[in-house]
Amino acid sequence: MENLLGLLRVRVKKGLNLAVRDVRSSDPYVILKMGKQKFKTRVIKKDVNPEWNEDLTLSVADPNPPVKLTVYDHDIFSKDDKMGDAEFDIKPFLEAVKMNLSGLPGGTIITRIPPCRSNCLAEESSVSWKDGQVVQDMCLRLRNVECGEVELQLQWINLPGSKGL
Repeated sequence: MENLLGLLRVRVKKGLNLAVRDVRSSDPYVILKMGKQKFKTRVIKKDVNPEWNEDLTLSVADPNPPVKLTVYDHDIFSKDDKMGDAEFDIKPFLEAVKMNLSGLPGGTIITRIPPCRSNCLAEESSVSWKDGQVVQDMCLRLRNVECGEVELQLQWINLPGSKGL
């Protein structure tokens, strides 16, 4: 607990234009990994534009490794098919969390992260102050697949007794 900085809540919102891996559709789910932690969303049947709206919470001790995301197609009689992957850096988000922002009006954009070759962003990602907390909305373009994006939202949870940021 003493090495823990806090918790990162990742809301896996939805997939957009995911690859077809079954006859006409796919049964997608997302696996999120950071270090040794691994979390999975539920499977959504026959949908290449699924809406998960699921919160997966990661314990953060080291802010340096990227969070890795992989989308799979659930199959009953064979190995699940990979439908692309992406990763994202949480350091810009954590820099914003460290700032004292309590007086800011809601909806204020703190920083913007442009898409580039070294990240998987499909479009500019903004870190903003909403409802008294820092949130980052992002849309990740999946790699190693013909098409597909996944929308996420990051939130930080401070833990009593943790090292903090």
